Amino acid sequence: MVVRGERRSGWRRRWECGLVACAVGVTGLLVLHSGLPNRVGRLGSALETFLPWLGVAVPLIACLALFKRSVGGLVACLLPALAWLWLFGGLWFGSSSGSYDLTVVQHNVADDNPDPAGTARALLATDADLVAVQELTPTALPVYEDALGGAHPHRAVHGTVGLWSAYPITDVRAVDIRPAGFPGSWQRGLRATVAAPEGAVAVYVVHLPSIRLGASGFASAARDESAARLGARIADDPAVRLLVVGDLNGTVQDRGLDPLTSQLGSPEAGFAFSWPASLPVARIDQVLGRGAVVTEVSALGATGSDHLPVVGRVRLG
Repeated sequence: MVVRGERRSGWRRRWECGLVACAVGVTGLLVLHSGLPNRVGRLGSALETFLPWLGVAVPLIACLALFKRSVGGLVACLLPALAWLWLFGGLWFGSSSGSYDLTVVQHNVADDNPDPAGTARALLATDADLVAVQELTPTALPVYEDALGGAHPHRAVHGTVGLWSAYPITDVRAVDIRPAGFPGSWQRGLRATVAAPEGAVAVYVVHLPSIRLGASGFASAARDESAARLGARIADDPAVRLLVVGDLNGTVQDRGLDPLTSQLGSPEAGFAFSWPASLPVARIDQVLGRGAVVTEVSALGATGSDHLPVVGRVRLG
């Protein structure tokens, strides 16, 4: 016959084992996320898009451990906590040294933006040296030209992407990042050389294809192909200082962007979640550098777009 005390002890052990298992599982996903197969539904990319949010499991497990008075559960919480800090502690606790040479603002302004004039004013208010935008429409383009042209008299526009600069721009070229089967009218990439006071900087402004999350999983094949094409172009670019600014429709942890991000340095501080604007959960708008250090990124307030603007501070090496 099992007495009540033994029954309670059994339930407590089961709870403790469950909490420890959860903590170990979350730790495994954080540390070994690159080992999750991507063949079926691109599950690996889906996990990596929202990887920082696994940290939410730590306080949840800790609260349950306290409620159940599980010492083992509390101790096990240290595993995912340390793993999260190892991956993201620098972004969370880090801060810019204060030394930077360029301020860059990146924004997908949305082709259905009901207030392009207000969005343009918000971008102008950042006092950025470079303003990169995507989803420009022929109707909205004059609005951005009027608002930004005074402080940024130099500009380059190709298709639906544009760059406004406080410094002279030369050598403007189209960058073809179209996946196979996309029409010639799909023009979402440009390269320009900006004559910054510290020296010339090659600036790529790009907008990779969108991804879709549905019953078949994480549909990112077109985006991944576009990233590979852009990565090949970057690899062949002889520029000493280079920036890639744009809506990459993916986070820097997402392995689908590896052909591109493996060549570039990501921000040293700041999460700057930029999408969706109503409840940002991921930074898919990026400021990345080669031969230039992005010391910090931050997100601005909402405009008429479904993305938030992202501001990057750049130190030219």
